[in-house]
Amino acid sequence: MASPKVAVVGAGVIGLSTALCITETCPSCSVTVLSDQFSPNTTSDVAAGMLIPHTYPDTPIHRQKQWFKETFTYLFAISNSAEASEAGIHLVSGLKAAGTQMYTRKVADLWELHSEYDIVVNCTGMGAQQLVGDKQLFPVRGQVLKVHAPWVKQFIRDGDGLTYIYPGIHKVTLGGTREKGSWSLSPDAYTTKDIFDRCCSLEPSLQGAQDIKVKVGLRPSRQCVRVQREVLSQGGVKLPVVHNYGHGAGGFSVHRGTAKEAAHLVEECISALQGSSSRAKL
Repeated sequence: MASPKVAVVGAGVIGLSTALCITETCPSCSVTVLSDQFSPNTTSDVAAGMLIPHTYPDTPIHRQKQWFKETFTYLFAISNSAEASEAGIHLVSGLKAAGTQMYTRKVADLWELHSEYDIVVNCTGMGAQQLVGDKQLFPVRGQVLKVHAPWVKQFIRDGDGLTYIYPGIHKVTLGGTREKGSWSLSPDAYTTKDIFDRCCSLEPSLQGAQDIKVKVGLRPSRQCVRVQREVLSQGGVKLPVVHNYGHGAGGFSVHRGTAKEAAHLVEECISALQGSSSRAKL
């Protein structure tokens, strides 16, 4: 079989991580990332990007631990590398170095890709509810503030984590909300004031914060992350699909672990396709 063509649909932290892991695991593949939104306009860009373990009730705990461990090890190595100062953009730069192509494209049906790609990887987050009809997926709305406060060097997380101050490379993220079932992407003025007041009560110096921007994202949540291989069939035509979505608020914390697992599933799909090709020749 010639170089397998793999389409990764979705360009958030999960989609980009998965594309990168596929290029590492299956170097003979031609990988293309397709998405209607790229950074800085993805849900991942709204997130604070803190590595905090989250629990998925219907996912075996040993599997969750493995995902988190692999993600922690990966990010820890970056934090101790020469690229540490650029860690916020390492996924994009890494993909470009690997030769992965990226195209802005709205995918309404995975089947529209079957004539162009051998394998499709679904990393569409909340989009999977409509794209693959996943009724187990639900939004948890999060509203945060991104502010310029370079003097804030340490994070503060209060109580159950609903109020937090997380310094990033360029901005400090102030949060937040957890609104299960809400689809609204419009900022709420009352919520903005409430978040700012809560965070200022923890760190009064934030009263001097400047360039305050309000961001809203929908966390793609379900009882268990879906990292699964599937073969779609239509009119005698088969399309291998690998799913990697439903991380909720824990996407950043397990992105490398689930991406590696998804990449191995892509590897299994390639082996199956090569086996079918060999049998066809015989």
